[in-house]
Amino acid sequence: MRKIFIDRVVLSVGTGSDAQIQSNAKKLLETITSKKVADAVSRKRNPSFKITKGQKIGAFVTVRKADSKKLVARLLGAVDNRIRESSVTSNSLSFGIREYIDISGIKYDPKIGMLGMNVAVSFKRPGNRVALRKRRRADVPESHRVIKPEEIKDYMVKEFGVSFA
Repeated sequence: MRKIFIDRVVLSVGTGSDAQIQSNAKKLLETITSKKVADAVSRKRNPSFKITKGQKIGAFVTVRKADSKKLVARLLGAVDNRIRESSVTSNSLSFGIREYIDISGIKYDPKIGMLGMNVAVSFKRPGNRVALRKRRRADVPESHRVIKPEEIKDYMVKEFGVSFA
């Protein structure tokens, strides 16, 4: 039960207030994951960036289950399987990809232009369903819920051959 696995992978592209870049980002994320892409909406207004509350300011997609492991392997190839140690926190790992053409199997599309993205990988252990189910719900101890950064590093080295800098 102490084994860890990937819970979900979230890819996000920040676009600001430009509608054309927004549609390009959605098209790009759909090409990479072949999943439905959602809009990131601003929660408050920021006049210095010309952003109003409720405005579309990015795009994101969440990938779960078996697809997530394959996707992480492809995305790590884009950064040469090298991640900073500061990118690993409890229960998660985050890194950025500067240009989408670094991802294997993706070619440059002049309609989309050059876009980068953020990748957030969340981890969990088996048994968390006990806290979420409707009947016979029970508490899961913190030692089982929290996955230490050292454990995540060991998992990434073993599964994907990642080196940490």
